[in-house]
Amino acid sequence: MNRPELVCPAGTPSAMRTAVDAGADAVYCGFQNATNARNFPGLNFTVPELEKSVVHAHAGGTKVLLAVNTFPPAGKVNLWKEAVDTAARLGVDAFIVADIGVADYIHKNHPDIRLHLSVQAAASTPEAIKFYCREFNVKRVVLPRILTVPEIKTMASEIPCEIETFIFGNHGLMVEGRCSLTNYITGLSTNMDGVCSPAAQVQYVKDDLGNLSTKLGEFTIDCFSCDENAGYPTICKGRYLTPAHDGAYYAFEEPISLNLSTLLPDLMAAGVTALKIEGRQRSKAYVKSVVTAYRKAVDSIMAGHDPQISDLLALTEGQKETQGAFKSKTWR
Repeated sequence: MNRPELVCPAGTPSAMRTAVDAGADAVYCGFQNATNARNFPGLNFTVPELEKSVVHAHAGGTKVLLAVNTFPPAGKVNLWKEAVDTAARLGVDAFIVADIGVADYIHKNHPDIRLHLSVQAAASTPEAIKFYCREFNVKRVVLPRILTVPEIKTMASEIPCEIETFIFGNHGLMVEGRCSLTNYITGLSTNMDGVCSPAAQVQYVKDDLGNLSTKLGEFTIDCFSCDENAGYPTICKGRYLTPAHDGAYYAFEEPISLNLSTLLPDLMAAGVTALKIEGRQRSKAYVKSVVTAYRKAVDSIMAGHDPQISDLLALTEGQKETQGAFKSKTWR
């Protein structure tokens, strides 16, 4: 087995320093605008911040991957072009893209910088991936979280580029790059504005008994009793009352996180080139704990030992974890 690259989240400059110090092989980040799919207040990088962060990361032997993985609205593509040109000047090592227009611009104007296909592109077949490789010289594809390990192994034998898979963090149950739920309620798009459940439209309302309701815009997403932990209100992970079900239930998916620590040897043997940790919205403590744990696990496997990984349950959403479709298509 080849040593896989550990790709870690960097939502802020301090989180990037934390990831580098914890042993990340690569970090992924974005600018403070709609060009990346985590466009939240308090997150992401200004141009001066990215410039300093690239220097620090490279000094630690860590690559910097810039996410420009949203879809430009008609007539507004210049914002994406400016982000690409600026990042190229600052020395980023790769661009993570979803839109074919952005991919074409990078391929033609910055051919010496690696192009990675974002999970937002939802490319899950050899035919689709081969197209991106042929047309834009894509070097790596981030696979959607819908494939089993045997399917990934088959994919690796059929495509001409590297494979990156998520191993920990948010379990995106929608077809990545195709979710319109937030746009339906707030008018802001996850895939075009980079905003899922914008904080400005989130409300927490407590009643006289201490019970808590979470709302997004005018819609109640969930209700929690005083002895329950309230999560951040995203539409796909709320509980709803419907005529077809007795009582409130998770109509789409319950809050849960992906954790593939026990599948690491299988993923590496299947030909996965890069292992991705999700969490650009999470704290430095989260980044340090998860990156450190997976750094030790990967190094143990490469040394011929079983992966020894810390208990990360406390860092999962809803304090629940799953192997999702990676283990079995019947996970739901």
